[in-house]
Amino acid sequence: MAGLKSPRAVIAICALIALAVVLWFATRPPPLTVQGEVTSDRIDISPRVSGRIMKLNADVGDTVEKDKVLAELDSPQLVAALAAARAALAVAKADLDRINSIRPENVDARKAELGAAIADVTLSQETYNRQAELVKSGNTPQSRVDEATRNLDAAIRKRESAEAALKLATEGASKEERALAESQVKQAEAALNQREVDVTELTIHAPIAAQVTTRVATIGENFSAGAPLFSLIDLNNVWFTFNLREDLLAGLKVGDTFNVTIPAFKNKTIPVRVTLINVQGQYATWRATRATGDFDLRTFEVRAVPTEPLEGLRPGMSAIAQWAARGR
Repeated sequence: MAGLKSPRAVIAICALIALAVVLWFATRPPPLTVQGEVTSDRIDISPRVSGRIMKLNADVGDTVEKDKVLAELDSPQLVAALAAARAALAVAKADLDRINSIRPENVDARKAELGAAIADVTLSQETYNRQAELVKSGNTPQSRVDEATRNLDAAIRKRESAEAALKLATEGASKEERALAESQVKQAEAALNQREVDVTELTIHAPIAAQVTTRVATIGENFSAGAPLFSLIDLNNVWFTFNLREDLLAGLKVGDTFNVTIPAFKNKTIPVRVTLINVQGQYATWRATRATGDFDLRTFEVRAVPTEPLEGLRPGMSAIAQWAARGR
């Protein structure tokens, strides 16, 4: 009888154990899974100046190299302003040359005027001397002496004026006039440089090697400064981003690694390395953390990059991580 009971007891015990295992698995919380996505730098290309689209060299889906010409704009106003700036610079330089130049014919003319003025002074001086002697002997009236004195003074003033004119013709413009003319040339050069830069901006280049994801520009359409023409994504700089409640960070730090599964690659699992842990501006879903008080848990952005390059990884792809198994 005891031998019959023994197998039954074993079966009963085994059944209880099996039931306990089933209940344990049934009541065990499901594994924590977090989902993120692949993202990358996005660049919106826009002109710095207004213009009409004349030529397009890229379309959606194209992969472009750095400095490739994406579009060419036309602006008659900027071209005209450039021509005006060049003319203004030529005028400013001509004026500076005029101020700095000394014409020999002007110097010769001023020397001739000075010679005539000196001769007039000599003649006036002799006339004055004669009248001064005659007035002493009473052979001429005082009025003649006064007239001779006035003519001598006028001749001296004329000589001084001729000397100043010769000095001006010999030395040229003053220091202040030269400084003003030089400043006007620099101002004209700066204005010309600005116009040249504006015209250069009519040609739109790709700032990096990237792929075109959006094209707003159409040939013949006018675009103002700052209006987007293209959107590019940098496929050489992609990363995974996850939004996690702070209670799920569990000591996670920059440099840690964990595995993610990518559905787009037939659930391929790859290791990734954390590069950023940054708090988000919004809050996570409300969750009580105490029996005596409730708190809102903050959401953190976690960025991670593949430890090895993965060909074909594109922004928007999903990434799944078994968070409970992270680090094991």
